[in-house]
Amino acid sequence: MTHTLTAIPGDGIGPEVVDATRRAIEATGLDVRWVEVAVGDAALRRTGTALPDDALATIRDTEATLKGPIATPVGVDVPNVNVALRRALDLYANVRPCRRLVGVPSAYEDVDLIVVRENTEDVYTGVEFEMGSAAAEDLIAFVERSSGARIRSDSGISVKSISTAGSERIVRFAFEEARRRGRARVTAGHKANIMKDSDGLFLDVARRIAEQYPDVGFDDRIIDALCMQLVQTPERFDVLVLPNLYGDIVSELAAGLIGGPAVAPGGHLGDEVAVFEATHGTAPRLAGRDRADPVGALLSGAMLLRYVGEQDAGDRLEEAIAGVLLDGVDVTPDLRAVGDDRPAVGTRRMTEAVIERLGPAR
Repeated sequence: MTHTLTAIPGDGIGPEVVDATRRAIEATGLDVRWVEVAVGDAALRRTGTALPDDALATIRDTEATLKGPIATPVGVDVPNVNVALRRALDLYANVRPCRRLVGVPSAYEDVDLIVVRENTEDVYTGVEFEMGSAAAEDLIAFVERSSGARIRSDSGISVKSISTAGSERIVRFAFEEARRRGRARVTAGHKANIMKDSDGLFLDVARRIAEQYPDVGFDDRIIDALCMQLVQTPERFDVLVLPNLYGDIVSELAAGLIGGPAVAPGGHLGDEVAVFEATHGTAPRLAGRDRADPVGALLSGAMLLRYVGEQDAGDRLEEAIAGVLLDGVDVTPDLRAVGDDRPAVGTRRMTEAVIERLGPAR
């Protein structure tokens, strides 16, 4: 079977880590046809838009997409290219597995949790009103009349919108993910004690959906308490489900527990489309220097393989990555612990070491 996949090289170190992941995926022995499209700086220079319609069409037409990090160019006609991509494709679920792999420098030993972030609602809809604008003044006047609350006239305003439908599908996704991965518990993060009509709605929906999954445990945490407990005892958590903004923050916190975003994979999933990418940024100072850590992108490649039904290939790729990290010889500079004076290697050599460890298809 031939798998047709989209590749988005991205910006900064994106082309290097995407190329590494493409090579590793091909080395699993699968027959893969890549369709490469430009999004971000390269697309802006070539077409005048950072998110071309033909790129979106290609993503929709292929089985899955491997994406490099994308910077939002100054002056582009969308607030953030990454957010616009998720919105255009309705990639409503962001899945961030955070498992500490032996060999990665970290203050923690036992971390193995999954963050499921709602990806399309909340303040990330980008509905804002500039301070002093007529719209902001009208909104302030309306809020003061209807609620009695006092809002300073020199306020910029962002709208936080959380819907029943959006909450239902992300919470259900989290429970299905827990079932699929054999996880015992889903924890909902929120601030329903303060934001009763937005976060309160999210929590009410989560409790209702949880009743439909009696085989999976459920609890909830106020978001600030959740962050504190993640730092104290991350091993107590299993699957976390959160609205967009909290999910963004908590997924970065969780990545920090396992060594940083360079080693954290991620996937953006909709009902029919999926985009997989490392969770780090473009790191322009490392671009073209063969120093980028490919682990997050490689692990995202393993997620992609499982998504397209190639469980064995995904497992073998992840095992090969874990083996290279455990061995600790062929790793990039950021994966050297303090006091480990062994010479580091570059992106290409670390990728080759992973490929060398890939065993035959089972």
